[in-house]
Amino acid sequence: MTESKRCARMSRAERESLKAVLKRRYVAGESIRQLSVATGRSYGFVHRLLVEAGALLRLRGGNQRPARAAD
Repeated sequence: MTESKRCARMSRAERESLKAVLKRRYVAGESIRQLSVATGRSYGFVHRLLVEAGALLRLRGGNQRPARAAD
């Protein structure tokens, strides 16, 4: 039985490289969920790597209020 990519172990170098890529993409505006789907990794794994990379995580739910019109 072979491991799927989702469960495959990563080397330290691969993990560090993925951390940098995920942080760059997250800071550019992609969500953790989008990164999870794009990489085939779980939400929790992506979240953990972003925390390890020192990314400043955004609040949940995005912008809930519509922009106010200028007076």
